[in-house]
Amino acid sequence: MKEQSRQFYQKVREVEAAGFDDLALELFRYQARANPVYREYLRLLGVRSDLVRQINQIPFLPIELFKSHPIQSGDWNPELEFTSSGTTGSIPSKHLVRSLDWYAEQASRGFRAFYGPPADYCFLALLPHYLDRQGSSLVRMVQEFMTLSKYPHNGFFLRDQDQLIERIRACQDAAIPTVLIGVSFALWELAESHPMDLSGLIVMETGGMKGQRRELIRSELHEILCQSFQLEKIHSEYGMTELLSQAYALENGRFFPSPTMKVLLSDITDPFSEPLSGNHGQLRIIDLANVDSCSFIATEDLGRLFSDGSFEVQGRLDRAAWRGCNLMVDSPGPL
Repeated sequence: MKEQSRQFYQKVREVEAAGFDDLALELFRYQARANPVYREYLRLLGVRSDLVRQINQIPFLPIELFKSHPIQSGDWNPELEFTSSGTTGSIPSKHLVRSLDWYAEQASRGFRAFYGPPADYCFLALLPHYLDRQGSSLVRMVQEFMTLSKYPHNGFFLRDQDQLIERIRACQDAAIPTVLIGVSFALWELAESHPMDLSGLIVMETGGMKGQRRELIRSELHEILCQSFQLEKIHSEYGMTELLSQAYALENGRFFPSPTMKVLLSDITDPFSEPLSGNHGQLRIIDLANVDSCSFIATEDLGRLFSDGSFEVQGRLDRAAWRGCNLMVDSPGPL
């Protein structure tokens, strides 16, 4: 199985849009055998992997199971464990990562698809809450981008806004292409305390409010940031602990998946339904980069899907309406 996993790495590297579905089906059959949790989930659903012919027939693993089970395809020791931030008293999700090099490669590939090589940018990261803990996939991703950057001005800024502003000015004075990526509440606080001209920078929000501020819809937040920073648009990043791929919105919160990612929808009242033909529902994500865990994730996000494969995130699923993961969530630990 180790050799088969490595073969999938190469196939994922080479995948193009026309071959995405075929590779997803091949990866599904592999993970249906090699992943004990996913295999048991399919058994409980009565699904035979050899009878699945299209991606809309693939069962998607409830994301909640990353909190209670090790989601791992094959027998290997993880190099790192990504953990979700969660809220006080909640159980964090855990994503076992077999290869940090593989994660770095795929994260860089996703960024490059929309912005060009990370080497061409300086990265300034305003990520309080994420930097306060271990195991953040977002922090790891930005660290990898900083490592690739050819500029010396990169840095993380926990709460020192003055130092961040000084670094921004240095990048502007030197005409360095710069990405300011920040958790939503921290960018909002910066906009309130230090309105300034950030024209020429890519300002990218991610991560939500994390209980630090009242929740805003994305368009409201973007309007505040655009006014305070004298920008025409705000960029967004969509990622999560359970995924090794990301999606990016270059404006208006409309996300485009990276080359290794595809989004489908399901009926929020029936987690076992086939993907909807309509354009609103629960987001299901195929992440081909998740070779060593599970590539088929039923998220708790609600959204809208467009004909070109892009999507919007419109909220979170009401847990009372989601019955699907009851099959396995009630029995934590190895199966």
